[in-house]
Amino acid sequence: MAGCVSRVELSVSCRSLLDRDLGSRSDPLCVLLQEVGGGRWAELDRTERIKNSQNPEFCKKLVVDYYFEKVQKLKFAVYDIDNKSFDLNDDDYLGGIECTLGQIVSSSVFTQPLELKQGKPAGKGTITISAEEIKDTRVVHLEIEAQNLDKKDFLGKSDPFLEFYKQNDAGTWQLVYRSEVIKNNLNPCWRKFSVPLQTFCGGDFNKPIKVEFECIHPEKKQKKKSYKNSGIIRIKSCKLETEYSFLDYVMGGCQINFTVGVDFTASNGDPKSPDSLHYISPDGINEYLIAIWSVGSVVQDYDTDKLFPAFGFGAQVPPSWQVSHEFALNFNPSNPYCQGIQGIVDAYRQILPQIRLYGPTNFSPIINHVARFAAHSAQQGTASQYFILLIITDGEITDLDQTRQAIINASKLPMSIIIVGVGEADFKAMEFLDRDDGVLKSPTGEPAARDIVQFVPFRQFKNAPQEVLSHVVLAEVPKQLVSYYKWQGWPPVKPPEIKTI
Repeated sequence: MAGCVSRVELSVSCRSLLDRDLGSRSDPLCVLLQEVGGGRWAELDRTERIKNSQNPEFCKKLVVDYYFEKVQKLKFAVYDIDNKSFDLNDDDYLGGIECTLGQIVSSSVFTQPLELKQGKPAGKGTITISAEEIKDTRVVHLEIEAQNLDKKDFLGKSDPFLEFYKQNDAGTWQLVYRSEVIKNNLNPCWRKFSVPLQTFCGGDFNKPIKVEFECIHPEKKQKKKSYKNSGIIRIKSCKLETEYSFLDYVMGGCQINFTVGVDFTASNGDPKSPDSLHYISPDGINEYLIAIWSVGSVVQDYDTDKLFPAFGFGAQVPPSWQVSHEFALNFNPSNPYCQGIQGIVDAYRQILPQIRLYGPTNFSPIINHVARFAAHSAQQGTASQYFILLIITDGEITDLDQTRQAIINASKLPMSIIIVGVGEADFKAMEFLDRDDGVLKSPTGEPAARDIVQFVPFRQFKNAPQEVLSHVVLAEVPKQLVSYYKWQGWPPVKPPEIKTI
């Protein structure tokens, strides 16, 4: 499972703060807190105190760990500090905001009005937050060969390999890269390889690395006056490139578009029956709704318009009562967009009594639908749009071959597919599509360009908190997004400034 965690540095400034001091202006300080569950908040960091300012620009950055697959609720609280105590209970509160880290990193600049409490503005005060990832994204690409190496094996030639070491602060040498072994070859040319600059030399171009260009054998040099070397190592190419991260793309302007596909086939059972997977319990939920909320609550922060297309498949729909594998949940095929995740939930509730669950279970139409939008975006040649399709199903897939081909085609596009299996069915077909143990191939043998499918059976998370499901199903998405843009050679729309370390 991918643990896409980065360290993020938040810069904070405020404007038009309330003035709580008599005879002078407020002395503000900003505290960053994170929700830890049960309505409780824990302090993560705080800025310095700035004297006599209603428009502070804090110098100290607030640092927080970032996870794409989690909703990380943050609170920024601004206080007027009039004493040297660390405790804030005796200081005047100038206002605060609650938001998610996802909202901040998906905005180039995030500005909100400060509130003394919910619905009560703190005068005209505002807070502005911007995020920057803490990392060196540069990568060293090297290609190395050797000539005329010594023959070391009794019955054959040598089996050479390369090792690179960097010098740490204590002066000792630490292994940073070992090449593959080339069997039986005295003139080897090793595969091109890449090492993050941070790993290679700590980002410091002046730090020594150990590579011997002439292979000198000390014992041979002592014994033979005519001895020159035991071979030559030559660097064929050395290239320094920036390798962009998920946050580079998101903070550089990439929008993540979220689409939902809901299985309305008869195998789910009659929605009026408590045994049905579509039965809505007295507390207003079922497994379909939990999956929509769990995944959607994370993804919605990365889409500015919060309009999400939602579709159903496998049902007879009015007025013709023909079976459809791609109908809008809001019954508006020309505008299938729902306003926010709540809009998807409302459309789902409203459509249930208006359709007849039927069959078969075909995935390929809705995959191809989203793929058409992804293909149109890819034609722009920029890292501006990425698409996530969430399919929620009871698992009895009918068009497996067509779905395999649709996934192979989609693997060449800016797109990821998440499948959540509800109920107790046999999900072997889903596990086949999520080929963690190998490469998925089409019926004709064409391999997927990259792995884009993540399957999770809901039953494994039935009694777990909602955020656990989103953590598992979304953990692979950052790696999939980066792998696509890296494959295409597309930088972020607004690349980050490279800072030397």
